[in-house]
Amino acid sequence: MIIVSLFSGGCHSQDPVESPVNRKAYAAGKFYAGNSASLEADLQQLFEKAKEKEYDHVQAIIVPHAGYPYSGLVAASGYNQIDPDIQYEHVFVIASSHTAYYRGASIYSKGNYETPLGEVEVDRTLAEKLIRESDAFSYEAKAHVTEHSLEVQLPFLQYHLKKPFKIIPIVIGTQKQDVCKDIAKALKPYFNEKNLFVISTDFSHYPKYEDAREVDQKTADAVTGNSKEQFMKVLRENEASGIPNLATAMCGWSSVLTLLNLTEDNPEYEYHQVQYMNSGDADYHPDKSRVVGYYAIALTAGGDQEADPDFVLTNKDKADLLGIARLSMEEYVSKGKTPKLNTSGYSKNIKTPCGAFVTLNKDGHLRGCIGNFKPADPLYLVVQQMAIAASTRDHRFSKVKDEEFDDIELEISVLTPMKKIESIDEIELGRHGIYIKKGTSSGTFLPQVATETGWTLEEFLGHCAKDKARIGWDGWKTADIYIYEALVFHE
Repeated sequence: MIIVSLFSGGCHSQDPVESPVNRKAYAAGKFYAGNSASLEADLQQLFEKAKEKEYDHVQAIIVPHAGYPYSGLVAASGYNQIDPDIQYEHVFVIASSHTAYYRGASIYSKGNYETPLGEVEVDRTLAEKLIRESDAFSYEAKAHVTEHSLEVQLPFLQYHLKKPFKIIPIVIGTQKQDVCKDIAKALKPYFNEKNLFVISTDFSHYPKYEDAREVDQKTADAVTGNSKEQFMKVLRENEASGIPNLATAMCGWSSVLTLLNLTEDNPEYEYHQVQYMNSGDADYHPDKSRVVGYYAIALTAGGDQEADPDFVLTNKDKADLLGIARLSMEEYVSKGKTPKLNTSGYSKNIKTPCGAFVTLNKDGHLRGCIGNFKPADPLYLVVQQMAIAASTRDHRFSKVKDEEFDDIELEISVLTPMKKIESIDEIELGRHGIYIKKGTSSGTFLPQVATETGWTLEEFLGHCAKDKARIGWDGWKTADIYIYEALVFHE
């Protein structure tokens, strides 16, 4: 957490014939058991007690890195979200340095990592390629020697994944947001379903138990909102709140910010809060007067969503969803808390996973709009999350204020599954929304946009390609185009 020394230099050219030098286990015997038998037994116990798998198509996890008696259960719950039978090309393990400061991130490219469970293979070829091709990366020896936050993740991977894997071990040594963006840009070609990303971070450090729970919930909500601007704002607000003994709201924020740079503005990605605990919950010498927070968060991507021909929303369903959106917006804006919902009276359909957008209109003008195409969560939770996001995390607008509540009208668009089209002649203006994707760039317009603007089909496509996907006015001509419909209702 604390920067204790300053290192300069770095190497951007690697000798491909140099003998490998393994990075020896440092945290073994300190953060986790130092011998294989004890470590395997500890991991078996943690995974047995951890939360079971809830999500498919997991592309990244955010997990803690404290000693296993404190944060191991939360970490195991995060790892349980990963399908252990998947053959990954690489596992990118990204941590933030606790011991050294340097520009960008250091990749260990000299050999493999060692733990009591054996060697973890580093893809040295790719590691050296990343260092060679991007100024965001270098090799800094002292970034790795005594850095525990990356190492403690490796036994979880060794225990959980059934197929062989290679890692890219990355330790970020910067506190500059623009450099985190450069790191993400260099990693973006590898951010896909073929690779797994593991982000190592603890949350709040050293407030008392109840203060930690409140601060960590705000931070987790900011992460799951998928907005790097809101994430940094919440971190600043938490650390300026005057909470006694709060040294940091998140020690690995630069690693999480790097992930948000990879996912923001892409509706295919969704964050899920898996489990929270802090060190005051630990069986091992709990101390509630001075704690560290731990969260497991899973990031899902894509996934095929099957249409349900019997899916309908009754008037009560619509009223329930609008009530959820209104309550969630007002509670979060006023109190910074996500309200707990009593789901006993909800219908089966609003408990079904379904995409939705929540739109805020004020005096006939857009005041915020955020949505999710392919969630793993039920519709009522998606509406809650999107109402909070639209009122506080739409980067085009300032955060909604309490005095605006009476002037804001809420609109909800519940989405059908997307269908890829072969010809734009399949698009019916006013009925179909469009989702344009080219490479890692994407953008969408809801069906009602065409009606409200009066655009022609070419204008609808051109504006989406230029203004939303940022691939140029004619970019849609060489992009994949998907259509969907929306059931729209409002207050």
